[in-house]
Amino acid sequence: MVVSSPAVTVIMPVLNEESHLEASVQSILDQAYPGELEIILALGPSHDATNEVAAAFAKRVPALRFIDNPRGLTTIGLNAAIKLAKHDYIVRVDAHSELAPGYIADGIRILLEQSADQLGGIMDAKGKSSFQKAVAWAYKSRFGIGGASYHVGGEAGEAESAYLGIFKKSALTRVGGYDEAIIRGEDWDLAQRIKKTGGLVWFSPELRVTYWPRGRFTNLVKQFYSTGIWRGDLTRRDVRGASTRYFAPPLLVLGLVAGLALLAFGNILGILPWAAYSAAILALSVTAGGLSLKSRIALMIALPTMHLSWGVGFIKGAIVGAGTTIDQGRLSRKGAGK
Repeated sequence: MVVSSPAVTVIMPVLNEESHLEASVQSILDQAYPGELEIILALGPSHDATNEVAAAFAKRVPALRFIDNPRGLTTIGLNAAIKLAKHDYIVRVDAHSELAPGYIADGIRILLEQSADQLGGIMDAKGKSSFQKAVAWAYKSRFGIGGASYHVGGEAGEAESAYLGIFKKSALTRVGGYDEAIIRGEDWDLAQRIKKTGGLVWFSPELRVTYWPRGRFTNLVKQFYSTGIWRGDLTRRDVRGASTRYFAPPLLVLGLVAGLALLAFGNILGILPWAAYSAAILALSVTAGGLSLKSRIALMIALPTMHLSWGVGFIKGAIVGAGTTIDQGRLSRKGAGK
């Protein structure tokens, strides 16, 4: 007999998230999930008041506990939480996100209906400042960071990967959890390994999670550069498993560099890739729906920042690997939360 509301463990890696942690945890508590709920926070060495916020929650929420994650790496924190999880179903939540009402109940229902091992929904990026709203728009546009279903939506079905994820714990145990040598792109890698063991990774547009992207230019550069490096590294390891959209930013970078080389040798045709790209960015910014004038102007900065930082990172990762590259924007007091 299948239990409609089985006991669930929610796991969350946390580092320098003073600005978002309270809202993120509260979104879990507000789920009103009818089954038993356990919450485990893997706390990294934050430089802000993140751990104090977590301690305050633990005092008034018996179902919440936290563990130390001294290195602050996401995959290590997630694996530690998975090992301690008491229940057979795992819901991953990041401290930079907030669950929509009914997310856990709907997610468990869909996971059971589809007999899936991993399930994800839509990463609903939102912003507060003009710049952050522009970045959020780019996240949800096919011209921003690609057309993955969890960014732009689509029909329910088998998926390449899943944002955050709702899992059967047995599937995570079967593949050995997250690869702790991977610092970014760990969700994609995990999905590929689950599928290679015959497991099903499923996408459902019914599920939605609010995500607050970087709101500062420097942190956006650091985030997308490190993400690009890891995507390049992972693509090098498994070229056949890589989506064709991963190659668009590095090809853009190479095209722009080729244009500069032509100009350096006096060939005026070198201006063409720069003119074409600039025109495309301008057109997207002018026609972007739902943005104020300030956010449209900010989009002219955000889009190239995301494209070029990711593209340069991808080229480096594909050539020399990612090594121990991390997102430097998460390490400072002004990092992850802004």
